[in-house]
Amino acid sequence: MSEQSWYGVRCVFRDRELGVYEERVTLWRAASFDEAIGRGESEAREYCADLDSVEFTDFAEVYRMYDEPGEGAEVFSLMRESELPVGEYVERFFDTGAERRGRGDAG
Repeated sequence: MSEQSWYGVRCVFRDRELGVYEERVTLWRAASFDEAIGRGESEAREYCADLDSVEFTDFAEVYRMYDEPGEGAEVFSLMRESELPVGEYVERFFDTGAERRGRGDAG
């Protein structure tokens, strides 16, 4: 078994009742990508077990962290090739107008 590293695992969920998709990134200490993604997928299924209308899409990605978790540490990174200009790329994949965003203010 190899040395333990930190991994970020991003899983995608569908809430049938609310009609939304959710992406969650969880952190794991593991000896390999396979071990980390397996642990992330297991946690994803446990997460859904307590939520009647939420299903795991079986889509998971793993990222090996090169820093220890802490302030400013990178926990996940994804690169995608695209010919789209910056504004179109962001609108297509991240800022579609249908996102639910948390706000910094409590009010």
